[in-house]
Order: sequence, then structure tokens, then C-alpha cells
Amino acid sequence: MFRIDIRQSAGAFTLAALAGAAPAQSAGPLTPTLPTVEVSDATQAPGLLPLDTPVETGSRLGLTPRETPASVTVVDRSTIEARGAQDTQEALRAIAGVTAHDAPGSIGVSYRGFSSGSIAQLFNGINVQYSIAARPVDSWIYDRVEAIGGPSSFLFGSGAVGGSINYLTKTPERSDFAEGQVRVGAYGLKEVSLGLNRRLGASDGTPARHHARLDFNHRDAGSWVRGTETRATQLAASLLSDLGGGATHLLAYEWQHEHVDRPYWGTPLRTPAVGRLGVDPGTRFQNYNSTDGLYAQRVQWLRSVTQWQATPTLQLTNTLYAYNALRDYRNVETYRFNAANTQVARSGVLLQRHDHQVVGERLEGRKQGTLLGRRSDWAFGLDVNVNRQTRFPNSLSGTVNTTDPYDPVVERFFDIPGMASGFHADRTNKATTAAVYLENRTALVPRLHLVTALRHERISLDLTNRRAVTAALPAAFSRSYQPTTGRMGLVWDIVPGANLYAQYATAADPPSGVLSTASFADVINNSRLTSGRQAEVGGKLDFWDGKGTTTLALYKITRSNIATQDPDRPGVTVLVGEQSARGAEIAVGLRPSPRWQVQANLTHVDAQYEQFVQGGVSLAGKTPTNTPATVANLWLAYALTPTLQASAGVRHVGKVYADATNTQWCPSYTLLDLGLAWKLNPTTTLTGRVRNATDRVYAANVGSQAYLGAPRTLDVALHVAF
Repeated sequence: MFRIDIRQSAGAFTLAALAGAAPAQSAGPLTPTLPTVEVSDATQAPGLLPLDTPVETGSRLGLTPRETPASVTVVDRSTIEARGAQDTQEALRAIAGVTAHDAPGSIGVSYRGFSSGSIAQLFNGINVQYSIAARPVDSWIYDRVEAIGGPSSFLFGSGAVGGSINYLTKTPERSDFAEGQVRVGAYGLKEVSLGLNRRLGASDGTPARHHARLDFNHRDAGSWVRGTETRATQLAASLLSDLGGGATHLLAYEWQHEHVDRPYWGTPLRTPAVGRLGVDPGTRFQNYNSTDGLYAQRVQWLRSVTQWQATPTLQLTNTLYAYNALRDYRNVETYRFNAANTQVARSGVLLQRHDHQVVGERLEGRKQGTLLGRRSDWAFGLDVNVNRQTRFPNSLSGTVNTTDPYDPVVERFFDIPGMASGFHADRTNKATTAAVYLENRTALVPRLHLVTALRHERISLDLTNRRAVTAALPAAFSRSYQPTTGRMGLVWDIVPGANLYAQYATAADPPSGVLSTASFADVINNSRLTSGRQAEVGGKLDFWDGKGTTTLALYKITRSNIATQDPDRPGVTVLVGEQSARGAEIAVGLRPSPRWQVQANLTHVDAQYEQFVQGGVSLAGKTPTNTPATVANLWLAYALTPTLQASAGVRHVGKVYADATNTQWCPSYTLLDLGLAWKLNPTTTLTGRVRNATDRVYAANVGSQAYLGAPRTLDVALHVAF
């Protein structure tokens, strides 16, 4: 059940913008920004970077990526389909520098040298403050993915030092259409997807006042890892209504269900685990989990979005939102080779439930006007929400058994001595947040704009102990945080189609992990959020007579007060450290001829701890785990005939360290994907794809064991529009 309990309200604040002497500019009418506006630009040639369509993630002002003083990426629907991105994680490969893995208990995204709680993953602009909530979902129900690199707490609240990624669901369009897709592939993949968009109530030339959309996807699949089976279903339903008087209302509901039998948690590393790490080829396809191991989740979203064009220059939007998720785990999760690499010890027994709810309301507005005779646009808002999560962990220490690595002997989960069924609550975390924010874009001179933003939050975190009360685990404890974050940037339009920008931005992070899962030790001992700051310069450019687009960014990010373990008090973290990242990003889109499409991006980041002590050992100068210095992507498409198109994608990820001391590392890897699409008729396309065509063995994530990526796989999809 959803319930609002807002106990604190945010104070008011003002933001002043500087202006010089220049001719006055008139303010034109606002363009409605309800999320039914198409992101794809019909006038833009396929393959070019989408720089001139307003996006939601880089600004509240409805700016385009070109107008925003930051690195903003849009992975639109046409890109998702062209690259065959099956889920949201595969869509992330189009964002420069992003890497991701989907291990069941620790969904990981690395962006600009930071990961986990330092990356905000949003759903339609809503942050649920929990990384596992971003498990990969089939891409069918999503219209696009947007991302902004670097600190962005001023847009979305705490937890966004490395960047923010926003997944936007399909919503109604003002037309009638339907589409469907069937996909089959290796390891028993069977998938069906349907989409339907309809105008309701139109007759005798009367325009429709209501527009409905329904998107559905269901997937059954085995796995390249023995014993793993997945069933997943997603449904997105929405209704857009024209209320008259410049008002519209969007009601949207999403339902996601995922059930994984015997999920894969990783592959043991050969010993000694020092230097370059490796796995035994004979263990690549083995699964050491219990025979009835389980990961399951049920997620529901409900949004009510009312938008009113109050005047030609004032637009108001109110969003009510509710999120409910239930996740269950039943697994043996950890596997290690013995010293002789002849046996594998299985441990890490965990029975777990996460019961998570978020409910909130966001009131925001956009106003076009002038300031001291210059064009000056404003965005303002108030966001209040309650984020509540109760966890039910039941774990066992010690080794379950030691088994043959090539023919593992495993058990049913509840046959493990000492493990009993039933969930018993550990603690409840409730974070109550009230935030106010203000953003402005002012023309200092006709081609130079100042973009500023400020956000102030009041966060109250309440922990309730559901188990025995001890000195370290009191019955309840509360802590409040009051971060203020912002951005100041300049955008200089040198000539039409080319600009430069510079910006300085700040952010606030939870002390360790996220507030919805913070432990008593974290909250009792850490009275402050961590702080982040970034300086960035870059540019966006059209070239080659409009056949090419490119973006470039250079940045430095510093995150202070990161958490480290107190050497005198095991299990207690204190805020003492500092982490930095210096990097460069370049992305290019080319349309050299009607037959060719080319997109590429390349990033290099030097991420390291500036100050960090763990277990009494200084880690200054060390690179954070699972943070590659270099990530590169190249995607090519060539029309062999008007109805036949070939494509290829190459992805390179640099080496990563598996431990904080940088004594263990996994090598770089390069993946090759191939595709061939045949347009059978104007409405039907048959596409075949080979993923990881060279069958490269690689670790998508590494720690005490390696979480391997998928081997070579083949799938075929038939898409019909009608």
C-alpha cells in the first residue's frame, strides 16, 4: 500500500543571472513537452547524432543536446532497433564510456570512472535510489534512453556524481498504428512483442480527445549457463487525454515480471588469483548454484501527468507517481577453487526479500520571458517523495560443500543444513525527501547563453530495526541531510551548427551505497553525504556539408568524503576518502552516402583514489574496481540493395582491476556483432544477428569470481507494422 508521509518541506531560494548590454529578444510561445512528443527527427539523416531535438534528461528547460552545456546522449527508438538492442543494458552501449553488467545481486553501471550509487538510473525522470531496480528490461516497451555525463544532482537529487541515465517508456501518439515482432534464437529463446496505438472517440471529422497505447512483451529463454531458465513479461499501458483549455492528462501503468530459475552468479577464478586472472575453460558453462536457486521480481509503476499551457509562455506540469517492487533471492552465490584448482568450494548461502515502495509528487513549471531586456527562460519545481524499503535477509556462513568443477554436485536450497524457509524482516529504511529547484537560461549576447541551476533538498532517513535490539543495532535511528547542488555553464554558438561550452557542476551522493539500503553503522557514523564537483569543456559540431556530426567533452570530477572501513571498528564506515576522474569523450555520426551509416565513440578516463585507506592500507593512486580506462564503440550499416542491409558493431573495453589494491586484473576484450536485415515488403522486415561472433570469453564484471559475458549467439526476428 502506498502512503505519503512528508514531514519536512524545503526552504525557498533565488537564483540571479548575469546580463550585459545587448539588444532585447522576444520570447516565443512554449512548445508543450508532455512525453508524447516524438524524439526522432524526420529531417535528420539516419546515422547522425540527434543534437537538435529537446530532451528531458539534460535540463528542465526543454533544451536540445546542442543547447545544453554538458555531454548529453540520446539513444532513440530507431537506434535501438537498428542495433538490435534486446534490453536496456544493450541500449547503453550507444552511450560513450558506459559499461554495464546484469549480475542478479549487483546491477552495475560504470560511467566516467564512477559506478553503483554514484550513477543515477531513472525511469521517466523518477529516481528510486536503488541500483538493482535497473535490472535489464526488454527494450520493446521503451521509446528511448537519455544520459547526461557527470554530476547531475541538481536535476534528479542525490546519487548522481558520475552521471544520470533515464529510461523513457513509450506513451501514446496522435495516430493509429500497430506492430508486432517474433524473435527466436539460441539457447531456446522465444519472444513475442505487440504494440497498439489508437485514437479514441474520433468521428465525422471530430478530432480524437483520447489516445491509448498498449505495448506487451514476453520472453522465454534458456541460457548458455547450464540450468538457468528465464521467463519475463512486460506491459506498458497509457491513456493521453485532451482536457481542453490547453490541458492534457497522461495516465500510465507499467508492469514487469521476471522469474529466473537457478540464476548464474559467476565462475570461479583459477588460483593463485593474482596478476592476470583467468577461468578454467571447462567451467565456462557450469552453474554452481542450487538446483532450485531463484531470482524473481515483480515491479509496478503508476504515473499521472497533468500538463497545462496556462499562457503562451507559461507551462505547468504535475506528476503523481507510485512504484512498488518485490524481489526474492534464494541462492548459493560464491564459488572458489582450491589451491590445486581441482575442487570448487561453494558458499554464500542467502535467502533474501526486498519489499520496496516509492510514492511522490512533482510540480514544475517553465516560463519564457526576458531579464534586463534579454531572452531569459526559467524552469522551477517542487518534488516530494517517500522511499521505503524493508529487507528480509537470511544467510549462512561457511562452506556448503566442495565439488568437482566440471560435474558439480549441488542440492536443493532448503536441504542445506541450517537453512529454513520463511522471510524475517531485518530493518526498514524510509527516506523522506522534499526538494525545490530552479533553472535559468539567459542570452548574454545573441550567441552566448548562460545556463544555471540550483537544487536544495531536505532528506530525512529513518531506520527501524525489525530484529533484536543491541548497542550497535538500536530500535530506531534517524538522520537528516540537506544538500544543495547546482550547475553553471556557458554555451557559445560560434557559427550555425557549431558551438563550444564550459560548465561547473556539483552533486551529492549517499555515504556508501544508497539511502534505501544504508546500514545502521553507515547512518549512525556518517552525518554527511559525499560531495562531488566537475569542471567540463566541450563542443558540438556539424561538418562535411551536414553529412557528419560530432561531440567532444573534456572533464575532471572529484568526489570527496567517500566511505572507508574504520580499521578500529570492523563493519563501521567513515567518510574520509577522495576519488577523482579525468577523461575525454568523443562521439561521431556520419552519413557519407545514402547507403552508409556510421557511428562511433571513444572514451578515456583516468580514475583513481586520491585519498583512501582500507584496512589500514593506503590506496592512493589506485584505480577503482571494474573501471576500464578505455571504451570504444563502432557501428556500421550498409544498404546492399534497397531491401537488404548489412550491419556490424565492434566494442572494445579496456582491462579492469578486480580488487582495490590493483593486484588482480582482467584483460581487455573486443566483441563483434553482425546483422543482416531483409525488408520483405514495406511493412515486414526479417533480421538475423550474430552476437559475439568471435566467441570471445570475457568477464563483464569481476571480483572474487568472474561474471562472464555471453558466448556467440544467433537470433532471428520478424517485425511487422500494420
